[in-house]
Amino acid sequence: MDLVLHNATTGESTSVDIGIDAGRIAAIAPRIDADCERLDVGGRLVAPGFVETHIHLDKSCILDRCNIERGTLDEAIAQVSQAKRAFTPDDVFARASRTLEKAIAQGTTRLRTHVEVDPVIGLKGLEGIERLTAAYRWAVDIEICVFPQEGLTNYPGTEELMREALARSARVVGAAPYTDADPHAQIDRVFRMARDFDADIDMHLDLGDSSAGMDTEYVCAMTEKHRYGGRVAIGHVTKMSFLPPDRFAALAKRLADAGVAVTVLPATDLFLMGRQQTHSQVRGVLAAHHLLHHGINCSLATNNVLNPFTPFGDASLLRMANLYANVCHVGTREGMRDSFDMITRRPAQLMRVPDHGLAEGCAADLVVLDCTTPEEAVAELATPLFAFKRGRRTFTREPARLHRP
Repeated sequence: MDLVLHNATTGESTSVDIGIDAGRIAAIAPRIDADCERLDVGGRLVAPGFVETHIHLDKSCILDRCNIERGTLDEAIAQVSQAKRAFTPDDVFARASRTLEKAIAQGTTRLRTHVEVDPVIGLKGLEGIERLTAAYRWAVDIEICVFPQEGLTNYPGTEELMREALARSARVVGAAPYTDADPHAQIDRVFRMARDFDADIDMHLDLGDSSAGMDTEYVCAMTEKHRYGGRVAIGHVTKMSFLPPDRFAALAKRLADAGVAVTVLPATDLFLMGRQQTHSQVRGVLAAHHLLHHGINCSLATNNVLNPFTPFGDASLLRMANLYANVCHVGTREGMRDSFDMITRRPAQLMRVPDHGLAEGCAADLVVLDCTTPEEAVAELATPLFAFKRGRRTFTREPARLHRP
């Protein structure tokens, strides 16, 4: 045994020891006696490390290079399109490192980052993120999803670059059909690339503040056609939040039957949606807990940090869970636990990680929070005090101390 976390709470049981050996959880028991380091966590919650399924590290921290005047999706795409002309691999690595270190210190132990390629940026963003993946492997596993932010069928040369990225290091292929002259043709090409490289799929989909022109049904049909159930995720899906109950239920059943997962991105969707309304503004955050009840796997994720899509953020997934719970009127203990699951267990399932959890044999990717239950963690934005990657501590944060007179 290499390490014992003593006097831990797991959310299911209290005052247990968690034994870690060779990077894995070797035992969970009321008492573990072993000749190794023993860390008393003081009855605090030990949980599986946070899992981020949708973040853009390559274009984070560029507010000083952009102007936000309207705060719209079109403006954000245009601003980043101009800014990325000056990106270099070194620049991407430096900015992405700044954001990634925040994520690590917030308890994230695994993430999927979406990386843009096109004839303007080429593979510079990919090169920077490849370096990042190697440099921070001690703290976090990074999975790369390559995608065409500015279109595919209307941007010659982009598919060739995506294929080159998939041949190198990308293990997931993404999409942004709403920027394409032919959205369904982009979706078709993405499925072909996924089949050619045996890659999973993670699409930006149906981002808008009305239910008009949705592509979710088409993605479900392609998922079934290619027998890709369990390997497809769609992010944003704000248009679904505008559907009446009967259409919402029908589409939810379609997603569940096809095996398509959904990622909700509260911060970005709140910032971008409802810009055209002068009053009674819409919020556009999809109620993921309603989807869970239909049997759909869901995750909550960060998306953008300090850029025109989202000009704020500290890469805290607990903050995303708390924000989501506020916006979507989640107040029950069950709802709070679901919100916690959507940043731990469920995103690991979405990424098809079989050994992420709090059980014997799982990888020792863990976070210690200054609280005693998952519900408290979400409701109170509990502070992450330690995290472990494969059993090795990655950061330490001291609890606040009051200096009484």
